[in-house]
Amino acid sequence: MDSLIHREEQEEGNSKLSRQALSFLMHTILALVSWLLFMLLGYLVNPVGVPQFIILLLSALVPLTVGYLISRKRQDDMAPVIWLLGLIWILIVSLWILDMPTGPNECFQCDATEKLSRTFFSIPKPSGLIDNDGPFLGTWPAAALMGYALGAWLALRKHKPQED
Repeated sequence: MDSLIHREEQEEGNSKLSRQALSFLMHTILALVSWLLFMLLGYLVNPVGVPQFIILLLSALVPLTVGYLISRKRQDDMAPVIWLLGLIWILIVSLWILDMPTGPNECFQCDATEKLSRTFFSIPKPSGLIDNDGPFLGTWPAAALMGYALGAWLALRKHKPQED
C-alpha cells in the first residue's frame, strides 16, 4: 500500500514538474515572440535616428505589457521566473564576446569591460565584434525576458490576496 501511495505521489510530482517546464517554455516563447514582433515592426517602419537606449527601453516595455496582460488572465507562478533565462542568456553572450580575439576594427586593445560595454551598448562607439549586433543578439532579448517577467510579477502581485 505504501509503495502505491509513493508511486502516485511521484507521478503527481513528475506531472507538476512537466507542467512547470511547459509553462516556463511557453512564457519564454511569448516574451521572445512579442519582442520579435516589436523588432519586425521597427524594421518595417524603419524610423531614422532612434537611439539604442529607446530601443532597449521598448524591448523591455513591450514584453512587460504582454507579460502583465497574460498573467492577469492566466495566473501562473512560472511567468515571473523567466528573468533567470534572460540573465543566463546575457552571461552566455558575455562569455562568447570575452573569448573573441580583437584586432583592427574589432575593439583593438580593449579590456574586458570595454569589450562588453561597446558590444552590448555601443558606448562610446560600437566594438565591431559580432558585426555590431551585440544589442540585437544579447542586450535586447535579455531585456525582453526580464521585462516580461517583471510584468507578470506585477500582475500576479496585484491579484494575490493581502496577508495580514
